[in-house]
Parts: sequence; structure tokens; C-alpha cells
Amino acid sequence: MDWPARSPDLNPIEHVWDFLDRRLVDRTLPPVTIRELRLALQDKWAAMPQQLLDTHILSMGRRCETCLAVRGDHITY
Repeated sequence: MDWPARSPDLNPIEHVWDFLDRRLVDRTLPPVTIRELRLALQDKWAAMPQQLLDTHILSMGRRCETCLAVRGDHITY
């Protein structure tokens, strides 16, 4: 299968980054310094449910099949 360039549908890490981004935005005080950002990301990473990662990994077969069916176009969920 040719890999679609920069496909967020086939890149589980995009969903992880989205999860972390949403958790950082939800903070009452956003990180101001690089150190605060690093600590906040580490905190949110540690609190990330393992089920989130497992779900995205286990969905890869279905995502690949769907991507092939739409010939590399965007997959809507």
C-alpha cells in the first residue's frame, strides 16, 4: 500500500498529540515557560489512559482498509 503523505488517519501519534493538546488547553493556568510546558506535558502523558493508546493501535487495520477503500482520501468518523 502506498502510504498517503502526512495522513492523520493513519498516524496514531496525531491522536496522542491531540489528546495532550486538549489537556493543556483545559488547564486554568497555561504553561508560560519551556520548563512549565515540559512538566505539564510529562504530567498529562503520565495521566493518559492506556486504553486510549490501545484503541488507536487496535484500530490501525480498520483505518488502513478504509483508507484503501477511499483511495487515500480523508476518512470521516
